[in-house]
Amino acid sequence: VQLQAFGGGLVQTEGSLRLSCAGSGRTFSTYAMGWFRQAPGKQRELVAVIGGGGVTVYADSVKGRFTISRDKAENMVYLQMNSLKADDTAIYYCTAGPTIWALTTESESNYWGQGTLVTVSS
Repeated sequence: VQLQAFGGGLVQTEGSLRLSCAGSGRTFSTYAMGWFRQAPGKQRELVAVIGGGGVTVYADSVKGRFTISRDKAENMVYLQMNSLKADDTAIYYCTAGPTIWALTTESESNYWGQGTLVTVSS
């Protein structure tokens, strides 16, 4: 089972990026999927998650700027990031778990992908 995230890069303040994550090795259609991030010197934090039924949860810091979506048929999850700020600079990790609760509590049963670096410059 593998999650592969891509789409990170360097963007200017107020710019946009779209992250993608491809799941393989099993179907994630009933799983919750989402994104965490870790900035230099900080703990990993939840960014956004989406449940199997489409319920979404966002960190307060990204509400109104980021949108999470998924394509169940393709085993994909996306993160559209708009109005990016310097504070959004981090490594972004894709994750999948049996429930939104499992993701928000970072359960040991969750799957994790490698990170993709997002750098926002002023």
